[in-house]
Amino acid sequence: MKIIVTGGNGQLGRDLVRVLQEKHEVVGFGKDQWDVTDLNQCEEIILAHKPDMVIHAAAYTSVDLAESEVDRAFAINANGTRNVAIAAEKAGVKLCYISTDYVFDGTKGSSYTEFDLTNPTSVYGKSKLAGEAYITDLLTKYFIVRTSWVYGLYGNNFVKTMIGLADGRDQVKVVSDQFGSPTYTIDLCRFLLELLTTEHYGIYHASNSGACSWYEYAQAIFEETGLSIKVEPCTTQDFARPAPRPPYSVLDHAVLRSNGFTDLQPWQDALKQFLKELI
Repeated sequence: MKIIVTGGNGQLGRDLVRVLQEKHEVVGFGKDQWDVTDLNQCEEIILAHKPDMVIHAAAYTSVDLAESEVDRAFAINANGTRNVAIAAEKAGVKLCYISTDYVFDGTKGSSYTEFDLTNPTSVYGKSKLAGEAYITDLLTKYFIVRTSWVYGLYGNNFVKTMIGLADGRDQVKVVSDQFGSPTYTIDLCRFLLELLTTEHYGIYHASNSGACSWYEYAQAIFEETGLSIKVEPCTTQDFARPAPRPPYSVLDHAVLRSNGFTDLQPWQDALKQFLKELI
């Protein structure tokens, strides 16, 4: 297959190009090369490259800043996704849209399946859900893949932040009342590698298996790295942020399993593999 990737210079995008190149012809585009808010440019690039698949990984991901940059968040995550969808449909190619657990409010109290009602509480979550709506309204052949707590070799993420905080201090406070599933970019890319050659279209949840709090996640990072630092639990209220976070946004992989795909490995094993690559 020939695949083009939006957001090709981002944390997930760079690994998408790296992993998918093992079996396919892949071209990644950074935001300086492809402005998804420009419909004409979306059409020109897709029609010029004639891909079999577009993976739309470009996104506005500054969750807290989005609360004060509402128009920009929606311009990229909603309108930008609409533009890519229009261009992909016009070219008759498959499209995979990378979405988020933040489309849920996190109050269900148990893991979310692909069939649960969405109810985002943050501007970021609302803008990503608006992108999903454009995908389902405008496209014939699409995959929507929701993921969570993503980390990888490139860009900033929680794992790198924790390791950085361990330098020069002996303790750190981490929120213990928010739960989710950390997701290693490489594992997500390998699932996409399996998914995208099929015609099992629809919405998927894909994260590393299992769940933890940010506090438990931080403990695991320091335990695996051998860094000597004490992790103190705190509440969401103690660590106020501009954007609300879903308290429990663990993703259940019902559609992934029902279509016979290989589930992602436990988050603890993925973290161990990543730290071997990082350190």
